Amino acid sequence: MPIRQLPEDLINRIAAGEVVERPASVIKELVENSIDAGARRIVVTTAGGGKALMRIEDDGHGMDRGDLVLSVERHATSKLTEDELDDIRTLGFRGEALASIGSVAELSICSRTAQAESGLRIDVRNGVRSGPVPQAMNRGTIVEVKNLFAKVPARLKFLKSDRAEAAAITDVLKRLAMANPSVHFVLQGSDRSASNWPAVTGAGALEARLAQVIGDDFAQNAVALATERHGVTVAGLAGLPTYTRANSLSQFYFVNGRSVRDKVLVGAIRAAYADFTFRDRFPVVALYLAIDPAEVDVNVHPAKAELRFRDAGAVRSAVIRAIGEALTAAGFKASTTVAEDVLGAFTAPAYAAPAPAYAETDGRFAGYDRPSTYREGNPFAPTYRQPENLDGFNEPSARIEVEPAQLTEYPLGTARAQMFDNFIIAQNGEGLLLVDQHAAHERLVYERFKAQLASGPVPSQAQLIPLVVELPEEDCARLEEAASELERFGLYLELFGPRAIAVRETPALLGNTDIDGLVRDLADGLAEWDSTAALSDRMESIIARMACHGSVRSGRRLRVDEMNALLRDMEATPHSGQCIHGRPTYVELKKKDIERLFGRSR
Repeated sequence: MPIRQLPEDLINRIAAGEVVERPASVIKELVENSIDAGARRIVVTTAGGGKALMRIEDDGHGMDRGDLVLSVERHATSKLTEDELDDIRTLGFRGEALASIGSVAELSICSRTAQAESGLRIDVRNGVRSGPVPQAMNRGTIVEVKNLFAKVPARLKFLKSDRAEAAAITDVLKRLAMANPSVHFVLQGSDRSASNWPAVTGAGALEARLAQVIGDDFAQNAVALATERHGVTVAGLAGLPTYTRANSLSQFYFVNGRSVRDKVLVGAIRAAYADFTFRDRFPVVALYLAIDPAEVDVNVHPAKAELRFRDAGAVRSAVIRAIGEALTAAGFKASTTVAEDVLGAFTAPAYAAPAPAYAETDGRFAGYDRPSTYREGNPFAPTYRQPENLDGFNEPSARIEVEPAQLTEYPLGTARAQMFDNFIIAQNGEGLLLVDQHAAHERLVYERFKAQLASGPVPSQAQLIPLVVELPEEDCARLEEAASELERFGLYLELFGPRAIAVRETPALLGNTDIDGLVRDLADGLAEWDSTAALSDRMESIIARMACHGSVRSGRRLRVDEMNALLRDMEATPHSGQCIHGRPTYVELKKKDIERLFGRSR
């Protein structure tokens, strides 16, 4: 078959297949044009999930006749001052969006500059242009897109329901609003409830916009990012490790003001939170990167949704360091949602209490027509005796011990009791705290392990008599192969026959730990990792297993001084608000929350 030149309308429709995937991609292209035009207010109106109507109105610079005519031509753009793709400082630059949209929909553009006496209107109906003609309007641009893919039924049938397409448009506009706090965004239409995100400027503008879009809850449970490393400036908010979601849809990435999807950034977030979250939980993050445009290629995807960093390692390092420093500065802070979950767990009894027989009626008790027999001198009247001691519970799993009042000045307060031999009840100046002693101490031991490893091998203590642990032959072989590397962690092992391991020294930090359980746990880990050569890369997993066995166990009763010492260590240790598995180590209930439980709130 001979080669032939494709007709212009077919070329445009092929290009539209790359740029115009669904209504949301149309909204993205058009709103980015409005932002590049200097708009301070953008109103988006949709109908039928965007399939029937998309209308974008802005107050930007507008276009004159020449620009308006060229705007619907392929590869015509005002975004590149020179023919150089290594220095892109605008959101749009390919010059394909309007031409592609006009080839698969009914497109109308009205625009007016500040100097013009009136506006102009140009129409494109499935690739055929008409106009421009005069149009009465204010300064700015109005773009209408109707009946998307009406003439391309093969594309139309692959679109989702109106509700799903409307939700995709909302997500796109949210990301654009998050990237541009100084722009006022309005999203409205017959297929949705209206959203309004007023412009915010000055100090704290980014946090205010994120609170508008994601919610106040995120802003209250996140730490600010503000670092510069390797020429990469990192800003934004990173959620506390105990503030997570079941999926990654609440992770937002912006590079030079552009919302992107990038594997480098996703991997950096995963690595930064590796010590703090469950494997099936995802932190909430809004990450903003500023980098020299010459160091990033945004021209690798037609829709500009993906990019490529020249030095991906430097970007990854900058992100991990920024989040690590911010979470370390947060110290023992835990998210407020933990307390809200606890309050939600308090529910009214499932049974209905019977009506009391002593309800007053006309000054007498209901059910009694004669004066009460509960009178002084009645030998059959029941007696009530004031308890002799109210300072503690008789229940063996609860112990009350009172400390000096000044200890309530500490952030985590002073220990008041231990419940069920695992939970410390503490009081500070603002409310009540419940502390999981095992989870908290597990984090403390883990952080001490990391600190010791950073300065060299972990100190060990010799066993008076080596402990012999019997294991399957294959587990013994794995432990023997890893023995030299395990010595870095203060654990000295040697083979004791084909099915036993002798433990000569253990990490001093663990004290009198469960050595048998520790060795078996490490053997299970080596079997799972299936590689001893890269054992050093599993440092976090190894010390996490050791910390778990070396921490204060559930079921151990603590003295009041031990409980307070644990609270003071938590206050001085970064990341102590969550254990190494991502669970919260403590819950704080404010006084007003407790009063609300008893109906005393005002």
